Amino acid sequence: MSCGIHHYCCDLQAISSREVEDLVALEEKLGRALSKQERSRIGVNSLRLFLEELLLKRYMDSVPSIIPLLEKEYRSSTRKLSELDQQLSSLNEAKLKEKGRTFHDLFLTKLSLLLKGTVIAPPDKFGKITSQLADGYDTRIKAHEGETLQDERVNGGAFIGSDGLQFPHKLIPNAGMRLYGGAQYHRAMAEFRFVVGGIKCPPITREEIVNACGVEDIHDGTNYSRTACVIAVAKARDTFEPFLHQLGCRLSHILKRLLPIAVYLLQKEGEYLSGHDVFLRRVADAFNNFAESTEKSCREKCMEDLVSTTRYVTWSLHNKNRAGLRQFLDSFGGSEQSAIIGNSTSTGLSQDLSTASVASDNKQDVKPRTDVKLSHLASGNDSNMSTQTTETRLADLLDSTLWNRRLAPSSERIVYALVQQIFHGIREYFLASTELKFNCFLLMPVVDKLPAMLREDLESAFEDNLDNVFDITNLRHSVAQDKRQTEIELKRVQKLKEKFRYIHEQLNSQQSLFGQ
Repeated sequence: MSCGIHHYCCDLQAISSREVEDLVALEEKLGRALSKQERSRIGVNSLRLFLEELLLKRYMDSVPSIIPLLEKEYRSSTRKLSELDQQLSSLNEAKLKEKGRTFHDLFLTKLSLLLKGTVIAPPDKFGKITSQLADGYDTRIKAHEGETLQDERVNGGAFIGSDGLQFPHKLIPNAGMRLYGGAQYHRAMAEFRFVVGGIKCPPITREEIVNACGVEDIHDGTNYSRTACVIAVAKARDTFEPFLHQLGCRLSHILKRLLPIAVYLLQKEGEYLSGHDVFLRRVADAFNNFAESTEKSCREKCMEDLVSTTRYVTWSLHNKNRAGLRQFLDSFGGSEQSAIIGNSTSTGLSQDLSTASVASDNKQDVKPRTDVKLSHLASGNDSNMSTQTTETRLADLLDSTLWNRRLAPSSERIVYALVQQIFHGIREYFLASTELKFNCFLLMPVVDKLPAMLREDLESAFEDNLDNVFDITNLRHSVAQDKRQTEIELKRVQKLKEKFRYIHEQLNSQQSLFGQ
């Protein structure tokens, strides 16, 4: 310290000596002595006086604006101190329980509003907010903007088939809109119907058909209806099960997004419970656990339906398109049947006609009787022809299906047609039952079961240990510490305010004296 003062004094002496030397040099050059007015404009002392006057002027101009700022800061600190006193006084069991129940009711009201539809949370404005609610175990969550379908696929998972391709998002209605809540749930369901409803049966190979034709327990013939069932249920199970898990993941993501958006609405309307991190984290954990457990339970119910339809084929579920199946089978079987029947009919008719002509030439006088015999003869020949044709076709059918292990084109087409029919029936049933069950056992529980679950969890926590819910000890300590810091800040601002007011009065009085 003494060394610094010594250097400062040396600098002052050097400046003074230099100033004297400058005055002497100027007088020598001018050849005369400098006047008092000229001396006042030369040297560091004059610069110091000028700067002091400039600083005083600037200070005088700034004091009137500084005092209002200090007044504003003083009022803010006073208001904060009052809020802290009120918060300390409200840290009792009765008031805390009432706060928790009120937040519970308001939170559920916002969730219901989001599902039914609202515009009070604009998707382009509620943006990213920081909340005290926890997403999992993180104490900071972000309520993202409303999601387009492309964003939703990235965050919640996409519907991807066995080929690894995604359905073009632009073909889904409202794909480019930033949605949330019930509107986003409905769009996801629409995409699920779009994707699954358009799935075709995977290709069937001849090897799969032959391998599915095993040996029965009582004979070694082939049973192509069983073969078709084995192939169809295996294809359907492998095709539709991944979509069930993907739908559950997507809808669970949409439900979990309701939490931060509801928190934003509460913050926007001044109904948010600030300062109660433990309680808010408990509410968030309860909501997320409910969403996950409800989605899992709903998915298991849907899985039971899929297992039942792929374990035992009930033909009443798959015969709704029998006309299409009949048309498909007739397309390759009708021509052969027509050829056989046509040949047999033409042969029989030619024989009958020749016999009839001979009889007509020999007995012209008994024409009516001859016509009766001809009609009986023709009908008898038709009956015999039909019986022989049916027996021939039955023998050919048994030879190509039951007795012969060589896969004929007709057998392959029959199996293919039956597999398509069964796969189509499973797809329609799976699509309808899955949508119905997710609406009944995932969406509706948020409306009719979540309120009771949250209330039960809340009341149970209140009875066990209220300190574990609101962390009263740490909260009271934190509020008391904030109060002490606010009191210190208030005193500091008060002191500055009084000081500047005194300085301002002094400067005003000096200016008034100089003015006189």
